[in-house]
Amino acid sequence: MKRVLIVGGGLGGLAAGMKLKANGYEVSIFEQNHHFGGKMIPVQLGDYSFDFGPTSITMPRVFQEILAEAGENPDDYLEFIKLDTHTATFFPDRTPFFMTTDRIEMIEQLERLDPHAEISYYDYLEEVKMLYETVEKQFFYRTFSSWTDYFDPSLFQALWSVRPFETMDHFHRQFFRNDYVRHTFNRYATYIGASPFTSPAAFAYIGHLELNEGVYYVKGGNIKIAKAFTDVLTKLGANLYTSTKVRKIIVEQKQAKGIQLENGETISGDIVIVNGDLLTAYPDLVEEKHRPHFKNAKEDRYEPPLSAFVIMAGLKERNPHFIHHQVYLSSDYEAEFHELFQQKRLPSDPTVCVWNSSYTDPERAPGDNLFILVKAPAVSSSASYSPEEYKLLIYEKLKRFGVDIPSQLVVEKVVTGADIASTFPAYKGALYGIRSNGKLDSFLRSSNKSRDIANLYFSEGTTHAGGGLPMAVISALNVAGAIIHK
Repeated sequence: MKRVLIVGGGLGGLAAGMKLKANGYEVSIFEQNHHFGGKMIPVQLGDYSFDFGPTSITMPRVFQEILAEAGENPDDYLEFIKLDTHTATFFPDRTPFFMTTDRIEMIEQLERLDPHAEISYYDYLEEVKMLYETVEKQFFYRTFSSWTDYFDPSLFQALWSVRPFETMDHFHRQFFRNDYVRHTFNRYATYIGASPFTSPAAFAYIGHLELNEGVYYVKGGNIKIAKAFTDVLTKLGANLYTSTKVRKIIVEQKQAKGIQLENGETISGDIVIVNGDLLTAYPDLVEEKHRPHFKNAKEDRYEPPLSAFVIMAGLKERNPHFIHHQVYLSSDYEAEFHELFQQKRLPSDPTVCVWNSSYTDPERAPGDNLFILVKAPAVSSSASYSPEEYKLLIYEKLKRFGVDIPSQLVVEKVVTGADIASTFPAYKGALYGIRSNGKLDSFLRSSNKSRDIANLYFSEGTTHAGGGLPMAVISALNVAGAIIHK
């Protein structure tokens, strides 16, 4: 029985371990933090429960299918609740725009806000569906181990069909004339930590997931996905270790022979998977002499995507105007991204996202449990605000929209990009792997297999298939599948 060692117990590491264990491999997973699930940290502040991270997801089938493949009934572990109206977006003048799978409701709103979009909305839904079907078929479920993998004729044809040289903003201008309506859809670029003014139009496929297929909430929070995976791995007999930091990967004759833990213990293995931020983990775990195609200097050539400034706030009561997710747009959306990417500073007028899982799942808190997120630069060269100052700036903006946090505040926790970088670790505090602002960055991500070490593999957001919870699982399943079929 071949022994697989997985460094990192994020969702991808758990998924890869589950697929491999179900196919007869011996699996051991080593996680340096006290919990499995990576950035999906359960946070308890008094009586208020939070997930660290957005509390809604798309593509629930990805999580269900891996559980089913391991011989389990997904419904025994996860309850997915569809959020028919999932986001209330507020324009600077406080005009609301509700994102929903109800097409009639969308048309009625667009009739008032953007008559051109009312006419073109069905065309938009068909176009983003085509984008999604193309990227799913041709890009998602592939493992890239060398540049030659990109020369598949069907892949090359698909690449040209998903508008690789058109920006998302340009794509959306064809369908939406109202600036704030367009920026509501442009937010899809931020799901991968990028700017809609430079990232490729292909990522508009997210519109298909949200508006055709729907947005979901996992009852109890997204951390339940990690718990389900962990429970199944335990049932299958995998070896799971938390609070166990891996110091290095042992390499001999261009083969990964095992790992060395921080306490000096060595563990042998036939295959090693690094489930973590490639740009941080690979240089930390493998001596430079063993990776001539990934020198230390290469790390600095990658541009990190966005990080985040986060506030978790528990309120005394429930705001009757909240739904599961609300977004308060910047008055100058393009200027916001200029501050983030060119000036590398926190925006002076940020778009503020507020998730409130207690709206859908009241048992999580006695009042609103708000996960408040503002986009932040991965690297800040200008300390224009202290964390306390920026928190108050966010609260002041929300107050202008009728949301008075301080008067209702019971518990509170602030998390900065620096906190994110030190906890996980993530490359320069980035949340989404490698930045997808370049026209082809999204399609030419780092390989899932080391070019220099025969039995060393990588999964998670810095490699194919990209960032986000479903993509992390797909990346891991691709890697596990490549190992099984090798």
